[in-house]
Amino acid sequence: MGKVISRFEKANPDIKVNWTNISGYNNLNTAIQDGYGTPDVAQIEYYALPQYEVSGQLLDLTDRIGSDYANFFTLGTWSSVQLAGRTYGLPMDSGPMGFFYNQDVFEQAGVDATQIKTWDDYYEAAKKLKDIGVYIAADAGDGSFYDAMIWLAGGQPFHTSSDGKTVTIDLDHDAGAQRFTAFWQKMIDEGLVDTTSATWSSRWKSRVGNGTIASVFMGAWMPSMLLSNVPGAAGLWRVTTMPTYDGNPTNAESGGSALAVLQLTRKPDAAYRFVDFVTHDTQGISARVAGGAFPADYATLNSEDFLDKTTITNESGMEIPYFGGQKFNRVLSEAAEDVSVGYQYLPFEVYARSDFETTVGKAYKWSSSFQAYQRRQAAIDLGWKDEDGNPLQPLEDPGKKVSLEDGLTQWQKDLKEYGFNQGFTIK
Repeated sequence: MGKVISRFEKANPDIKVNWTNISGYNNLNTAIQDGYGTPDVAQIEYYALPQYEVSGQLLDLTDRIGSDYANFFTLGTWSSVQLAGRTYGLPMDSGPMGFFYNQDVFEQAGVDATQIKTWDDYYEAAKKLKDIGVYIAADAGDGSFYDAMIWLAGGQPFHTSSDGKTVTIDLDHDAGAQRFTAFWQKMIDEGLVDTTSATWSSRWKSRVGNGTIASVFMGAWMPSMLLSNVPGAAGLWRVTTMPTYDGNPTNAESGGSALAVLQLTRKPDAAYRFVDFVTHDTQGISARVAGGAFPADYATLNSEDFLDKTTITNESGMEIPYFGGQKFNRVLSEAAEDVSVGYQYLPFEVYARSDFETTVGKAYKWSSSFQAYQRRQAAIDLGWKDEDGNPLQPLEDPGKKVSLEDGLTQWQKDLKEYGFNQGFTIK
């Protein structure tokens, strides 16, 4: 952001920008509530934006933007900054999902990832990868991943009324939520998903680096994150489009954020000029994209320089062909075109994702415990001994199965109760 600010201040010498990392929404909420240290502008992820929109914390930008803005940004990102036809932020970057995979490991398993078009294809590939001792994916219970996969499956379990007062939550009956839950449960039950490695944990980075985790479903901002977190795998990875339930092209967003002007700002005009420069001006956009952001505007997505890029710039300024010379942005730009619109986040999505860990997350923990229990029992049956030469002892029985469906039901119950306590009418 430093380079963007420098460019803005040079173009707007009458405005000085102080940029601070406030480290999370709790700190932003505290600043808003206290009225002390409240920023004029905030970078807010798309999933959290509705929470600030419906509570009246954001300035309505509708009358400030030009008539071309709706067509300037991608459909997925533009719809994410709208509430009841009003605009409460401008898209800063985007996260259309991509299927990132370790080509070397896939080839060892005899799998061509580019031919994985359906979830059935993905399931069959996962079994082949398991045969050589690796996982096709890791998921230790991540609410953002689950949200994105429900979106990808065509689900729309959440809906907020145009006045922001009524919230519908229907995870139990939403076709997309049920479709993905059933599929992912099968994957977990058959030991095809690593449920012990939380994304971005040191264990996850190690396993992605050594090929034990052979692929990830992630937003299009992932290339620079792979380089910084798993630099040793440079040259081995590729990206292709997401497999879908029936093979028909569609996609979801995972990540991405907007710049919004806070309602409490005393400098709305200056604040908006900064937001507009960062998100809509070519100087602001190009600086962020050069730093690894994935663009939210059609012009950049369709530019030949962007589409033909085969390297990623590391922290030392070196150009690294992380994807082995692949023009990876061509795949990711196509992914952006495929994003379906209409998916809504809850107006208390920040809470929802934290509660996911204590509800649906229990199913992942049970699965990890059960698989460890099974492995230990198999080792005991084979007569294996511990490092001291003593017979292995059985692990504690994990007890009755906790399924993803069980967790989803509890998550829905918690969300409805929380929403009601926050003053929403819940359906």
